[in-house]
Amino acid sequence: MNASAVFLLGISLLLGSGAVYGALPFDPLPEQPPIPADNPQSEEKIGLGKQLFFDPRLSISGTHSCNSCHNLSAGGDDGRAVSVGVYGRKGSRNVQTLWNAAYHTVYNWDGSAKTLEEQFKAHVTDPRIMAIPEGRVLVDRIARIPAYVKQFNAVFPDEGVSFDAIAKALSSFQRTLNTPGGPYDRYLRGDRRAISEQAKRGFDTFVEVRCASCHFWVNFAGPIPGVALQQGEGFYELFPNHPGTDYERRYRLADDQGRFNITQDNIDRRKWRMPGLRNVVLTAPYFHNGAVKTLAEAVRIMAKVQLKTELTAQQVDDIIAFLNTLTGEFPEITVPRLPVTAGRTVMDGYDE
Repeated sequence: MNASAVFLLGISLLLGSGAVYGALPFDPLPEQPPIPADNPQSEEKIGLGKQLFFDPRLSISGTHSCNSCHNLSAGGDDGRAVSVGVYGRKGSRNVQTLWNAAYHTVYNWDGSAKTLEEQFKAHVTDPRIMAIPEGRVLVDRIARIPAYVKQFNAVFPDEGVSFDAIAKALSSFQRTLNTPGGPYDRYLRGDRRAISEQAKRGFDTFVEVRCASCHFWVNFAGPIPGVALQQGEGFYELFPNHPGTDYERRYRLADDQGRFNITQDNIDRRKWRMPGLRNVVLTAPYFHNGAVKTLAEAVRIMAKVQLKTELTAQQVDDIIAFLNTLTGEFPEITVPRLPVTAGRTVMDGYDE
């Protein structure tokens, strides 16, 4: 039995079987992520959320939409080291992809948001991102657009336009941004020709050097909601795990203290929510500070600072061949028509 099989068996025995989304650590990505009971999906709500996602009026300046940083025409991020919000204000961390984000149990690099809804509220009011001073400012703006009011009244008849309803609609759309059906998923479903022999070697190496001790389950980011962890319970890892390397100094990997900045608990110093590896070849640059430009360098760094392992050039190539198989099938996303206010603007008073 090879190392991959041993690892799979160990995790399976530890977790048991029969979980709704699968208990094996490398199940194919489900077609749909877990949906919260307090925000069920509907076609109308998803459509409204899609409009809001592409609407720059959700930023104080009317210049940035959600898609500005989470480009759905690409990897779901912005390709920058750190985010750039309204008025050119730079954030402090790398933008994480929204593709398959609904399979996470917490959000942001530090786990500071428990749900997609909570994440949106924090982002839209962050002065470095969308810079809306408070939720009621956005509500007032949206409520001056008659077509939006009509849609909100139809989708949320008990509350109409509200900050909660805006967050729920956007999150419903984001829960459709999933990429199942990639080569590795097909391989797991029995198509042994779906990935190359090199990719198979890469997966064996991925397990043998213990990458899979943290990057496992359907999103290669640890448990999904309802399997070992509930929504709002984070899966975190120390990074760097072995401090003091040249990599750490060169890329300033330990400058940001991660989750400690949220909890002020010393046990959380340099703790980070586990990022997923789905579509990882599309989301350079890498790590929380976006300091690493190539996937090959990121693989070498992870082996050294996390596992105290030096990989050969062949091992790096093989692992990257495997990571390429995690690129899924992207749904077609068309840019929606946005409701307008004919002959007037809703942006009065917001120009800086």
